[in-house]
Amino acid sequence: MIGLPHYLALGALMFVCGVMCMAVKRNAIGVLMGVELVLNGANINFVAFARYNPVVQIEGQVFSLFVIVMAAAEAAIALAIVLNFYNNHATVDIDSAEELKG
Repeated sequence: MIGLPHYLALGALMFVCGVMCMAVKRNAIGVLMGVELVLNGANINFVAFARYNPVVQIEGQVFSLFVIVMAAAEAAIALAIVLNFYNNHATVDIDSAEELKG
């Protein structure tokens, strides 16, 4: 039977994979995929705690829904920035983004 520790391990694995993806990738698309993995790992934990905790029934799904909406908005804005950067520099390498520094 699959229990709460299995879901927590899956969420932790997705979180660690996302952090490693953000740390290792050198292009902006790979970093955005890492951010999505981190957010989805957190969503798995929210839903798992809502399922297996009798006191917290709906809050986990509500938090997860807010995270999904936030991730969609973040992805749309980040992809617009990446496309604008690609049009100006013909690359999506985040190391070459020196003119964006304040």
